[in-house]
Amino acid sequence: MRRFGKFIASAVVAGLLSGLSFGAAQAGELTFWSWRQEDRAAYQEFFAAFTKKNPDITVKFETFEPTNYPTILSTALTGGKGPDLMQVRAYGAFETIARPGYLEAIDTASVPELGSIAPGALRGQTLTDDGKIYAVPFATQTMLVIYNTELFAKHGIKIPETWDDLLTAAKTLKAAGVTPFANGTATAWQNETIVGALLSSAMGRQFEADILAGKATFEDKRFTNALARLESLKDYFAPNYVGIDYASSQQLFAAGQAAMFAGGSFEIANFRKMNPAMKLDVFASPATAKGEDTLVAQFLDGGYAVNAKSPAKADAMKLLRFMASKDYGQMFANKLGNFSPIAGVAMDDPLLARVSTLNAKSMSYLLLVHFRYKEPNGSVLLQSNVQKMMAGKATPAEVGAELTKGIATYYAPFKK
Repeated sequence: MRRFGKFIASAVVAGLLSGLSFGAAQAGELTFWSWRQEDRAAYQEFFAAFTKKNPDITVKFETFEPTNYPTILSTALTGGKGPDLMQVRAYGAFETIARPGYLEAIDTASVPELGSIAPGALRGQTLTDDGKIYAVPFATQTMLVIYNTELFAKHGIKIPETWDDLLTAAKTLKAAGVTPFANGTATAWQNETIVGALLSSAMGRQFEADILAGKATFEDKRFTNALARLESLKDYFAPNYVGIDYASSQQLFAAGQAAMFAGGSFEIANFRKMNPAMKLDVFASPATAKGEDTLVAQFLDGGYAVNAKSPAKADAMKLLRFMASKDYGQMFANKLGNFSPIAGVAMDDPLLARVSTLNAKSMSYLLLVHFRYKEPNGSVLLQSNVQKMMAGKATPAEVGAELTKGIATYYAPFKK
């Protein structure tokens, strides 16, 4: 059955590809591929602005279903075809496309605007094999807690600064018949989300530094104690949370039936669309004790890259430079409510400006940023094991041991 399923999937991809035109569809027209179907209208505006400055170049924007996009893109590039430019993922997922030589390497000579992009974001589009940059970063995301300000005010809840404050708030809300957290654990990747959104302060930046320096593993008490805090919070998640998937948890929060949602800054736009009347605010993961830093977790969402075999590479590089400019970054931030890594881009929206303030004290979204380059994928290990823990099938210590064991197969500092 598995082989048959793979055959069907391949046939579907082949069918999609057979109807596509690769490279420049016609003289002066660039093709741009993306998985962001919901952003089509915004990108058409962005490309119209580019064409206004470059009247001899138009851009054809094509989108694909997100789960199929990696296969469609890889298949096209492997065949020496594909779009002139494309959106690519970050970190390990980016490397699968960059390593075979499908993307055009860039630097400050070819794209001077790279000098105004945060180094951390550039690292997410840098190939570890050769240290070269292959894409212009387009957005960073922040993991934090989004809350319903009206429910907080109604029940006398203040922004929790410590874990004890958070537990007190959760108990108060539950006693009043309000679900404290809309989150569920049925969708695997959401289990990594709740770790980044709720436990970054408890883990701390020094823990991250020690992991990267080979001075600690995920069996470290700073990590397992943080997981124990998360485990103690599960009774304040959505009812029957082990069966609640991502979409259901979003709906629960947007309907005003839960006070908090542990997630990413990208959720703000989603919730505003789902319930424009809802009043929202955000806070960073609570500290273990009063006076300690409260941290958010950050990661790069992806980048824009040029096909190394594009027949219209000169025009494609013009578009890439446009998309690396401050003007584009500001337009991108204003239209999509996402955080541009380009220096000088400000968030006009008050709530998003508050997220920018929180970003001043942050650590990385640990497993995604550092351990998605090889198998077993660090994010998958975390997601599956935290899912087990939240279902009562694993202890925090066992989760830490499983992460360390899996990552030790390729990360030398973890090998005993």
